[in-house]
Amino acid sequence: MMGSQLPHGIASVVAGVLFYSFINLFAVLVVIWLTWGHNERLTYVACLSYLVCLAIVASIIQQFHDALYWKDVVETQFKNLKLHPDNSQLVIANSPAGLDLGLFYIQFYVYNSASLLAMSWSIQLSQKVFGLAKSERSRRAFSQIDHFGKAFALAFPIITISCLSVKAVKKNRIGFIILADIPKGEYLDATGKQSSEAYKLITSPSGITIIGASPLGVWWGTRTILQQALLSLAESGVPSIPYGSGLDIPGWAIRGMMLDEGRHYHPPEFIIELCSYMSFFKQNTLQLHLSDNLYHNPNYTEEQSNELYARFRLWSEESAVAGLNLHANESYDRATFDTIQTKCASRGVTVIPEIEAPGHALVITQWKPELGLDTDSSQLNISHPEAIPTMKTIWETFLPWFHLKTVSIGADEYKGPEAAYNNFVNSMDGFIDNSTWTNVYQNVSVQHWYYGADNPYTDYILNNYSVVNSNDDFYVVNKWSHPGGYPNAVNLTRTFHGSPDGTYWRPNIFDQKNASDNPVLSSPYVLGSIVPLWNDYGANASVYSEAYYAWREGIPALADKQWGGNVSEANFTGLFAALQPKTPGQNLERTIPSKSDTIFNYELDGLRNSSFIPDSSPNNYTAHTTCTVGKDGSMTALAVSESRSVTTPLDSKGRNYTLSLSLRVDSLTDPTNATLLTGRDSILMLTPNITLFAGGNYFRLNATVPQGEWFRLDLVGRGNRTFAALNGGAEMQFLTIMGINGVYHHWAEIAIEAPLRKLGGSNCNWTGLFGGMSLKSTA
Repeated sequence: MMGSQLPHGIASVVAGVLFYSFINLFAVLVVIWLTWGHNERLTYVACLSYLVCLAIVASIIQQFHDALYWKDVVETQFKNLKLHPDNSQLVIANSPAGLDLGLFYIQFYVYNSASLLAMSWSIQLSQKVFGLAKSERSRRAFSQIDHFGKAFALAFPIITISCLSVKAVKKNRIGFIILADIPKGEYLDATGKQSSEAYKLITSPSGITIIGASPLGVWWGTRTILQQALLSLAESGVPSIPYGSGLDIPGWAIRGMMLDEGRHYHPPEFIIELCSYMSFFKQNTLQLHLSDNLYHNPNYTEEQSNELYARFRLWSEESAVAGLNLHANESYDRATFDTIQTKCASRGVTVIPEIEAPGHALVITQWKPELGLDTDSSQLNISHPEAIPTMKTIWETFLPWFHLKTVSIGADEYKGPEAAYNNFVNSMDGFIDNSTWTNVYQNVSVQHWYYGADNPYTDYILNNYSVVNSNDDFYVVNKWSHPGGYPNAVNLTRTFHGSPDGTYWRPNIFDQKNASDNPVLSSPYVLGSIVPLWNDYGANASVYSEAYYAWREGIPALADKQWGGNVSEANFTGLFAALQPKTPGQNLERTIPSKSDTIFNYELDGLRNSSFIPDSSPNNYTAHTTCTVGKDGSMTALAVSESRSVTTPLDSKGRNYTLSLSLRVDSLTDPTNATLLTGRDSILMLTPNITLFAGGNYFRLNATVPQGEWFRLDLVGRGNRTFAALNGGAEMQFLTIMGINGVYHHWAEIAIEAPLRKLGGSNCNWTGLFGGMSLKSTA
């Protein structure tokens, strides 16, 4: 008597699945009966039903076979793979033989044929929905496409399977996978949509193969290879990747961050490096919030409103927008913005531009005051006859700059009439007026920010609007928030325990406490997640790099959950420590390779007239100088002026450093604007106080240096704070003072990189002597 070989304890599960399969078989047979009864035997519904019926029958046979011969099947798979590790057919099909191999190809045929049928059907539906077949000629053409599409869908997979059985193809791993991968119906994300970012990764003694649903899928596969090699290197000291194969598909199409540029400019190089950092952890979207203003206090006078910080970051010479942007030095012209988009895209990151209106529109009403609401001049009066035409002019000017078909029109926190708001959104949506809509067009996706304004599930998803999850659970306000306000870095705990049941957060989780306010994981209306950083307290609250540090741990933690990964809180710290320092394509932390704590040490004793200053550290960071060598008593010194300088091979040092300078300042051409030392991210100045210029702002100490006397100045970066000490005295901290919503001021720490590139030289506005300089990685 034949018995089951199933593992103990799962018979009831197998029986349940088998029963469910028979229910499906009955249902599809009913559909087939109906199509035949109504003479619809060759329609797309009928053809798909035949294929589904075939797949279900094959599945039922497979279930019976596995239940009866489970141990034999597993042993055969193991032996086949062991004997033929380079046989592509066995690797892809999980090493089947005999009946199992035949059943695999039956299901392979069904899946591919069904996906091709669906594609052909979508063409026919498109021509009916959009009225493409209006003439007799076009109707004949679509009819021919219809017949050919069905025949091709049913025949092409058979040809593919025949080719896969050729011995030469089975021996060629790449050729086999490409041929087997032509129909990509298996690349479905969590919402059931086709993903162009999926990839297959196969490793064997013969090498590593990545097959992507698109070039972007291949790119994400290379990130996985790098990460696995780095993790192996950290664990064993040897970079390696285990043999095997796998399919990786992102759960959601939009996975990224949003940077508030409207209230704090960031240079293009920073944005490009940030894209590289995001890309390594497989985020694919960076939304740039390109216009905004500081909080508009209702008690402001008209003069205060006109002077309040408000910026538009795109710079155009077009006369139609002349006066909109008055700050070219902190803006992106078309060539620059093109470079940002191109370089980010080269690493798989799409830049989504956002122009904010009708709320947060003070930069527009400062340009055209007549467009402001009477009750709040930071908001557009949409009812004004020139308001919408003005916004159309702005978009018509800048839309050609953007490389993608998706942009953000902002449109949040508006206080004006709802009907006017809906009209604004619909008007901006392609600049098409359509009086049949009284709400917002459903081809507009909604970015949900916080529950005080809406409920994304009941307001949008249940009404068939697509939503991007930007709920304020992960808000970051850079540098400082009032007690009970948003944090200054991403809340990592919520990424690991942010579901109502305490498990991993996902982009479909809008409400982390109330499960009934969340759509199901597979909801097609959840597009993904974008997590914002807000510069609520303006440009002087932080330097550029502090935006990165606010996201440093948050980006990899969020990226894993946005993809659909399951990295636990316990494992995250170790993974982050192994991967983060090696993130390619960026140096956001401004690290400098060094063989010791001393990064460089320029001592002048024994220096002769030479254009080089040797580095006595093990790193050999030799400096170059145009200064003349002289003596001040027994001390060797270099004479510094606007025509004489010292240049190092380094630009900038990030957090945790001690930079020591030996100087004598003899004269100041401009006591309020003398540049001692310049770097990529900062400038050390005398104004006349000891000053650091960084992020477009001056940070001054209440101290000056002696003139005509030698002094030692130590610049110290310790974590997120920066200090200076004069002649070994007490450290003095650089601080920033922030205006808080027009009510009061708050002093806060500032983390400024050390300037390293050039001492003195053109426009330095001082003369004096240089006695040496050193840099250490300790503070």
